[in-house]
Amino acid sequence: MTTELNWLDWIGMMVAATGIGVAKSGLSGVSMVHVLVFATIFQARESTGIVLPMLIIGDVCAILAYGQHADGQQVKKLLPPAVVGVVFGWLWMHRLEAAIYRPLIGLIILGLTLLQLLRQWRTDWQDRLPHSHGFAWLMGMLVGLTTMLANAAGPIFSLYLLALSIPKLAFVGTSAWFFLVLNSLKVPFSWQLGLIDWQSLKLNLLLSPLIVVGLMGGRAIVRRLPQRIFDSLILIFTAVASIWLLSTS
Repeated sequence: MTTELNWLDWIGMMVAATGIGVAKSGLSGVSMVHVLVFATIFQARESTGIVLPMLIIGDVCAILAYGQHADGQQVKKLLPPAVVGVVFGWLWMHRLEAAIYRPLIGLIILGLTLLQLLRQWRTDWQDRLPHSHGFAWLMGMLVGLTTMLANAAGPIFSLYLLALSIPKLAFVGTSAWFFLVLNSLKVPFSWQLGLIDWQSLKLNLLLSPLIVVGLMGGRAIVRRLPQRIFDSLILIFTAVASIWLLSTS
């Protein structure tokens, strides 16, 4: 695998691996960088298996940095529907054309971003919706589906936590624990699809130090951001990510 890569590919992957660390520090919209870089180099379907172990490394590092701030109730609440979404995504990966992965996920993320903006503009509009059982199941299934199809669930999970007004440190810690469990559960599915092998794991090992570098840099930024600016940046990054997915499809 690595012998077929040129120097531009390596630079792109190094930037993307660093971006994984930044995304795991709480700036989840940055995750679209590694989604698009690896999808360009290895094609959309194959890239999901290459990226998955690196996401798990990022999750472990994020837990070491923020795990104590996690909201365990939210993790437990969203995991069952997310696992259902992963199974649906695994089944669809046998049937869906790879070309529709990104536009489909882009539309979902854009729609949810607009919904969150509407809630902020009309604070009296459906304040109870984010706390409802149905909303949790809908968002959980979308997270599971999009993470299986394209490792692009970070922005969706972020929108869910934003809707609940979760403080930023709890936001990052909750995301870290949730995705460590969910990404680990995805490994057998990706292995069965032939998306993870020993060659891809060697590539993961080479790039993993940059994930730590990215998380440390992102952590320094997040700790200095006021809550309001943090929330606004999450929305901006998420909106840009959705448009990017649509424009590159």
